[in-house]
Amino acid sequence: MFQKPSMTRKLVVAITSVVAVFWLVAMGFGILIMQDEFSEIFDSGIQETAERLLPIVIDDLAGRDAGDALRRPAEKAASNREYLVYQVRGRDGQILLKSRDAPAEPFPAPLEVGFSQNDTHRIYTAGTADGSFYIQVADSLDNRREAAIEGGMALFFPILALIPASIIAIILVVRMTLSPIEGLRDDIGTKDGGNMVPVDEAGLPVELRPIARSVNLLLDRLRAVLESEREFTANSAHELRTPIAGALAQTQRLLAEVPPSLSARVGQIERSLQHLGRLAEKLLQMSRAEAGIGVSDEKTDLFPVLQVVIEDIGRSALGAGRIVLHAPDGARLERQIRPDAFAIVVRNLLENALVHSPPGSGVDVYFGSDGIRVVNESAVLDQPTLAGLTRRFTRGPTQAAGSGLGLSIVKRFVEQMNGSLALQSPATGRLGGFEAAVRL
Repeated sequence: MFQKPSMTRKLVVAITSVVAVFWLVAMGFGILIMQDEFSEIFDSGIQETAERLLPIVIDDLAGRDAGDALRRPAEKAASNREYLVYQVRGRDGQILLKSRDAPAEPFPAPLEVGFSQNDTHRIYTAGTADGSFYIQVADSLDNRREAAIEGGMALFFPILALIPASIIAIILVVRMTLSPIEGLRDDIGTKDGGNMVPVDEAGLPVELRPIARSVNLLLDRLRAVLESEREFTANSAHELRTPIAGALAQTQRLLAEVPPSLSARVGQIERSLQHLGRLAEKLLQMSRAEAGIGVSDEKTDLFPVLQVVIEDIGRSALGAGRIVLHAPDGARLERQIRPDAFAIVVRNLLENALVHSPPGSGVDVYFGSDGIRVVNESAVLDQPTLAGLTRRFTRGPTQAAGSGLGLSIVKRFVEQMNGSLALQSPATGRLGGFEAAVRL
């Protein structure tokens, strides 16, 4: 899988590559300059050696014959390799004296004062004023190449070791430099319908402050839109419930007064109004879910909310004596979730469990540190049916009254709360029943 592009990675690779290339180019120029300097030093060394040896060799030759002069140095024990070799030659080119490692054949260099060079040696020739003696000092070109290579390695290996160290240093510097961008990114990433706190501009560099200011302006506009939508939802709930409740009350009174021949028709009107009331309530809950009221800026203990909802439903004819709460001592569930949104989730789960289970059967509510589980005694549902229950206006194989919106509303709210909704049948540890688990 390809990794997502990263500014930090791009900067580190780019800066490291540029620095490494510059170092290598600088090293190449350094090696070239070093070779020239080495050549000058070596040339100066063999020239100075030849000029210093010439008077000494002439004085030495004055007290011996030519044969002894040539033979005596060769008798010295060989211990170390000579870096400089020399030959003393007469006017006729004959070798009169030579160093231990010097070749037996004359150097391929003319008997003229100055430098000369062949494929293997750099040679300097020095001679007496009358031209009777010449000394030729030779330096092997292999020695010079070896010195250049060792000098180049002395430059290359430190640079090779510095490249990883530079990568680490560049990573640290880039991360420190880009840390305000990452902080701003993370801060913006937390903004949603429940977190509208403005982005803090105080600690940001001047380059990032316009971005934070624009985000805050957008959050202000979004906050105003959401507040307007929430107010509209609340007002609509009040305006819709009142006439429906009034019409239902009048219908129930009318049902008590009409003759028996009209009771069936009036009863049908009553049931239709009750269904309309439930549908209007679910649609308003769905509207609130779409408005994004699930999360909050502050943490709230949700256990008291659960208790209030269970108590409220337990007073109704549908839930009287049927709901059993299982919770540990000192139970708490603190989350950044709005209490009214959690209450809607719990109410829908309980109503769904009560409506779609045999009359009088119990509904168990299990409360834990990570969420709740609601279990009833309904018939076992197959997997395709379970998968479709969270879609809007979708119901299972039941004759009970309902709109098919309850679990869809629960799923929408739970997604806003960064939680998960899991439906299971049969329930955990049972042979039958239905279980709805909300993990927060």
